[in-house]
Amino acid sequence: MSRLRIAFLNAAHGDENTRRNFRRELDAELTEFDVTEGHLPNSFDFDAAVVSGSRSSVYWDEEWIPPLKEWVEVAIESGMPMLGICYGHQLLADVLGGDVRDMGEYEIGYREVEHVGESPLFDGIESEFVAFTTHSDEVAELPPGAKAIAENDYSNHGFRKEDVFGVQFHPEYDMDTAEEVTRGKDLSAERLQRVLDGINEENFTAACEAKIVFENFTDYVRESGELSAD
Repeated sequence: MSRLRIAFLNAAHGDENTRRNFRRELDAELTEFDVTEGHLPNSFDFDAAVVSGSRSSVYWDEEWIPPLKEWVEVAIESGMPMLGICYGHQLLADVLGGDVRDMGEYEIGYREVEHVGESPLFDGIESEFVAFTTHSDEVAELPPGAKAIAENDYSNHGFRKEDVFGVQFHPEYDMDTAEEVTRGKDLSAERLQRVLDGINEENFTAACEAKIVFENFTDYVRESGELSAD
């Protein structure tokens, strides 16, 4: 069986952790596009696309964001399966007609998330699981026709609409990434230390369960492709 061809839309402003983490976790041939530099695929000849996290917000006035939204919108209309992580989750929701807003607070650290309803993205994952989170924006209103598939006490943490999936948490993070991202945030000294103390082997091991979403997504893409071919 040939490997999946996935367009990796990297919105992380050149962060090396993002490249390393997604290449480790996605069992596919990734073609990477630095979308913050205006690099986008010149075709839709991919099995799927994945949109990374970013330090930007989807509602900011940055010149690279509208072309990215336009490409994603056309790709979705063409039937391409999509997975968005954090910023990618919010971008997909925005493109599909949802509402992304500033929460007015910050969620960060290894936190409990609950998946709700039925979704192939969470096959094999306990209904309550641990994942690393870092965000101050949220999908405040889901796109029309979308279903919530994960949440916690801060916000929506996952949605699905047909072949489009988004998760707010970061299943791709390793401990080095979690620590580097945390140290880069404007947190009180007490909260910073509390989050850093939580970045330990026990919590990371627990959060590895959430990495199954990548395997589930690629399995879904393969199965969708086989059904389309029949």
